[in-house]
Amino acid sequence: MNQQSELLKEAAKGGRLDREAALCLYREADFFDLAAAAHERRLNLHPGNVVTYVVDRNINYSNICVCGCKFCAFYRKPDQDGGFVLSREDLGRKIEETLALSGTQILLQGSHHPGLDLSFYEALLAFIKKDYPGIHIHGFSPPEIIHFAEVSSLDPEEVLKRLIRSGLDSIPGGGAEILVDRVRKLVSPNKCSAGEWLQVMRSAHGLGLKTTATMMFGHLESLGERVDHLLALRELQDETGGFTAFIPWTFQPDNTKLSAERITSVEYLRTLALSRMVLDNFPNLQVSWVTMGAKIGQLGLFFGANDFGSTMIEENVVAASGVDFKMSRQEIEDTIQEAGFIPCQRRMDYSPV
Repeated sequence: MNQQSELLKEAAKGGRLDREAALCLYREADFFDLAAAAHERRLNLHPGNVVTYVVDRNINYSNICVCGCKFCAFYRKPDQDGGFVLSREDLGRKIEETLALSGTQILLQGSHHPGLDLSFYEALLAFIKKDYPGIHIHGFSPPEIIHFAEVSSLDPEEVLKRLIRSGLDSIPGGGAEILVDRVRKLVSPNKCSAGEWLQVMRSAHGLGLKTTATMMFGHLESLGERVDHLLALRELQDETGGFTAFIPWTFQPDNTKLSAERITSVEYLRTLALSRMVLDNFPNLQVSWVTMGAKIGQLGLFFGANDFGSTMIEENVVAASGVDFKMSRQEIEDTIQEAGFIPCQRRMDYSPV
């Protein structure tokens, strides 16, 4: 048995891959052997035949942003046409539509707005919890938390405490991109550092919040830096245990300031499989049908993933790059069943609805 086969066999059983071994498999392992090992690992973690999904909606409270990330086609500068701050009336309407579709949560994210301090976001959360107490608020990624802290002259942990008191239930893993500062300085120079992103998550976990983690790949990073990203997440998860899931998704270059070849389906699936084995302490791995489409999302269920993600009743950021895949709740369930699995609607903490 060669080195790659040994590594795959051990990783499938839950053995820990170091950086060298992970890179070896990423670069050299047979595509289908990698898939088989990742699927075996997934079945060890989730022995049943269930694939979960969540009914929620991405709500962007604003697109006015001073960050200027080169990969983003959604934001508008403060003095640029097309900027908005969502009204309470529109926010309420979006939540009501979500609830009418059996939604259990909203993903509340926005921008680095220079004119809104922490009190705006506290009031936003309070409004939601008062009028819609049953909705779970999965909101404000680490870069947003750092921005709120800066504009309000507060410590990020104090920001988290105040947001929790106002109704924040959990934090999404957005803004991670690649957790290597060399890359971040190239693609998002005005956004928080890798260390700051990880520290916000560490603080959130310490305060009792569950969070997710993401990786946007396929732009200016190397394969080694993708692995470094995974290892940084694994190290923090060893420390806190606060991540519920990992979602790798591919950079969409259209309408952005970055020039890059669109990631192939094979490379996406290869990365998904490697993620399942490197992140041995992450309970769940989610496909990204929003960037890859339904059929590749379906294939991802055989490359280590056990979760089909969100119905995405509304999604604006990826759509701004020209990629606009849509799936209803029924279409997601049909897709899961066609692959031979049993669909199960879940909440953010992966408890069934």
